[in-house]
Amino acid sequence: MKKITLIIATALSLSFTGCATTTNDTVAGVKRSQFMLLPASSIDKMSSQAYTQTLNEAKNKNTLNVDPAMLARVRGISNRLIAQVGVFRPDAVKWDWEVNVEKNDQLNAYCMPGGKIMVLSGLVEKLHATDDELAAVIGHEIAHALREHGRERMSQAYVQQFGLQALAALATGSAAGGAAVQAAGMGSQLFFAMPNGREQEREADKMGLELAARAGFNPDAAVTLWQKMGAQSKSAPPEFFSTHPANENRIAELKALAPKVRPLYEAAKAKK
Repeated sequence: MKKITLIIATALSLSFTGCATTTNDTVAGVKRSQFMLLPASSIDKMSSQAYTQTLNEAKNKNTLNVDPAMLARVRGISNRLIAQVGVFRPDAVKWDWEVNVEKNDQLNAYCMPGGKIMVLSGLVEKLHATDDELAAVIGHEIAHALREHGRERMSQAYVQQFGLQALAALATGSAAGGAAVQAAGMGSQLFFAMPNGREQEREADKMGLELAARAGFNPDAAVTLWQKMGAQSKSAPPEFFSTHPANENRIAELKALAPKVRPLYEAAKAKK
């Protein structure tokens, strides 16, 4: 009985200490407290290894950065967005950011924890995406990384999969806890297999819109992007939006936020 009580007490203590918000409260108004049990260093290391594996596989298939013009365009847009991340969290400025493009027909893009960005060429080519629309996509993905939604999802999965006893073992540094952490962070499989929740998607929408505006990209492009994506998903949702289908409510939220970030966009344009 005492052992069970200790486990529960340890788990509750760790739950409280693991709650924090990862980013500053800005115009977007994202300030939700997040459950962050697993250490950021472990997640970043895992993500870096998975990203390197992805790059190597693309190289072997001769699909990595094969279009120099597209690569330069995507990197130019991404670098403008990355230059603004300090507003949300100053430490992100020092992340080892990397931007690549893979030749792939899927409508997809992602930013792994620690700032590892990949854009698939189908997103650019099939949508005939403007720079502003690409900024909306990439900004959305960068926002996921800034908010550490991947670490949040993995922390939640850890508790669900291994339970209170493993949680207590993690807190006390026992071998069982270490093994569970290793199991909870198995390469890119866990990162990609666990879709973001709806609240995480709303946060990425809001922060991504503000990030794009601060970088001088038209916030209205987020709406046109969703409309284009919706037109592509009549039979089945595109890969990029498979876990967050475009709907009227989401577009309405973006339209409502656009006037709030428009002064940031106008200010950025005036500096050019």
